[in-house]
Amino acid sequence: MVHLSKQTLGDSGLEGEVLRLFDQMVHIYFGRLEASTTAEDQLRHLHTIKGAAGGIGAFTLASLARTAEAEVRETNAISAERVSDIGMAVHEVSTFIGEIVVDDVA
Repeated sequence: MVHLSKQTLGDSGLEGEVLRLFDQMVHIYFGRLEASTTAEDQLRHLHTIKGAAGGIGAFTLASLARTAEAEVRETNAISAERVSDIGMAVHEVSTFIGEIVVDDVA
């Protein structure tokens, strides 16, 4: 949250909006990643997830996406285990965002 606060200049309303948008976007791109059939598509979706996650301070998710990018570049595919790990991280970030946004509104 410290990173996001710096990015939004401490505007809590903007933080909430950025988190809501990220939550929607990360689910879309994770779904696209799961449906990807080419290494090029996998890399595109991983890169988007990595950049967006890093932008809001979800550094673990960004790191997982970065590692997956390297795997795709080396093997031309992403392992089911790696996709599962990213999926768990997406779920954890989404749960955290849900708690923050609810607390912010209350």
